[in-house]
Amino acid sequence: MAKKKPVAKKKPVAKKKAAAKKKAAAKKPAAKKAAAKKATAKKKAAPKKAAAKKKAAPKKAAAKKKAAPKKAAAKKKAAPKKAAAKKKAAPKKATAKKKAAPKKAAAKKKAAPKKAAAKKKPAAKKKAKRKPNPAFMRPLQPDAALGAIVGSKPLPRTQITKKVWAYIKKNGLQDQKNRRMINADDKLRAVVGGAKKVSMFDLTKHVSEHVE
Repeated sequence: MAKKKPVAKKKPVAKKKAAAKKKAAAKKPAAKKAAAKKATAKKKAAPKKAAAKKKAAPKKAAAKKKAAPKKAAAKKKAAPKKAAAKKKAAPKKATAKKKAAPKKAAAKKKAAPKKAAAKKKPAAKKKAKRKPNPAFMRPLQPDAALGAIVGSKPLPRTQITKKVWAYIKKNGLQDQKNRRMINADDKLRAVVGGAKKVSMFDLTKHVSEHVE
């Protein structure tokens, strides 16, 4: 007859559950410890990061402050240079205008005399073209009374008048107080009709009576 195998005794379910709970309970403290380690590590790292940020912040601020005055100084330097360039350009323009103004004025002055000269030249030409009246240039024969003063040769009327006045001035016949009056001497009295005094305005009329 065959032998019967021994039947394994089944562990009770309650014991299995209790063992599982123990294992789980053992794992939880380990997980808590790991979480606590991570938390402490984070706490330690956080102040370091904050300190690093604090250290970096003043450096950045200092760099910005240093850069700011440099930029301001550069702007200030650039501003006077621009102002100086503008000032230099302004006097150059002013001097150029001033130089141009006298040149224009000189050109106008030169042009003005040229125009005036051009205007005067035709006038001079007109005077040159003008001929004396032939009646004044025609020789006239003085009579004996007038010939005693101007000579016996025929002369133009203008020359006779000049010689009469030369005779008056030579002999001092012009009145000292009234320069318009002529004090006639014996020769001149024969020309002026025997008058002792004669006006210079009437003298030409008296002379005309003694020429042919």
